[in-house]
Parts: sequence; structure tokens; C-alpha cells
Amino acid sequence: MGKIEELAEKYRRHISLPWQQTISGAQRIIIVIYDKELERTLRARKNAFENVTKEAGHKWFGVDITKAFASWMAADEYREAYFEAPEDLKLKLDAEFAQYVADQISACLAMPEADASSVVAVFGAGGLFGFARVSQVLKLIEHKIKGRLLVFFPGHFEDNNYRLLDARDGWNYMAIPISLHGGGA
Repeated sequence: MGKIEELAEKYRRHISLPWQQTISGAQRIIIVIYDKELERTLRARKNAFENVTKEAGHKWFGVDITKAFASWMAADEYREAYFEAPEDLKLKLDAEFAQYVADQISACLAMPEADASSVVAVFGAGGLFGFARVSQVLKLIEHKIKGRLLVFFPGHFEDNNYRLLDARDGWNYMAIPISLHGGGA
């Protein structure tokens, strides 16, 4: 069995359990942690996660934030000026970009079909690297999660710390980790 299939099996064991409905939004988040080198393989086999979700009797919705920075930047009227002086972009990134990404995920969470028995899967967290923190985005949306939010996270989980792409300082979070390398479900 390949690594992605092993992760899907661990996820299946978790998602098949009865869901508590009286938990906080942060506890409704499941983070599947995998080696960054497996990103393309995971995307090619993401249906394995969708299939086990549906087999467990839950609906599945996906949102891809890989190109969020590109679409956010392309829509900005001052983008050319930022390309000329990228250091000026830091304030705008800090003030607006995490909310932009949160709004993309929130749009999926707000769909009437995405109810308390649904999984909203987020792909492309690695695309945030250098622009926004995953933890910052999750804090903005955790109160909107009705069912479960599944975040595919290329990086590591160690000592209750998540590290995106193995490079950033990690953060603690109340989410359920699923990993091949211990420390996860």
C-alpha cells in the first residue's frame, strides 16, 4: 500500500466514527499531514479521500486555494506598482490576503448543501507559503464549520506543532492530525 493510500485508510478510520456535534469549530478541523514531495501524488489520488468520506455517509465538497495569491494579486489595481516595489506588498498581504483566502473557503462552507454531515476539503495549503499562515486562515473560518473541514497539509506534525513545507515555525492547533509519522491519528 502506498503512502497516500495509508493516509486515506487512517482518515477512513477517523471519518467513519460518529461525529460529535457539540464541539468547537477548531475541533471540527482534520489536518492530513504528508511529506511535501507527495503533493502531486496526493492530488492524483484525492478521490480516495472523497470515496471513503462518501462511504462513511457524508457529503464531500472541495476547494482549491493553490492559485489564491495569483488571483488576489491579479485583481488588485496597484499590482504593477507592487511588482516594482515588492516590499510595499507586505502591509497589504498582512491586512487582506488571509481574509481573501478565508472568504474562498467560507463560500464553500456557506453552501446550503454543506451541512453538519459534510466534509469540506481544502487543497493547496502549500500555496499560502510566504503569503499567509494556515493558522491565521483557519482562525478566520473555524466558527463557520458546520460539519468537518479537511485540510491537506504538506509539511510535518511533531510535538503538537504543525510546520508548513517543513520550513516555517510551527503552531499549535486543536485540529485532529492524521499523519504517517506518529503524532497523528
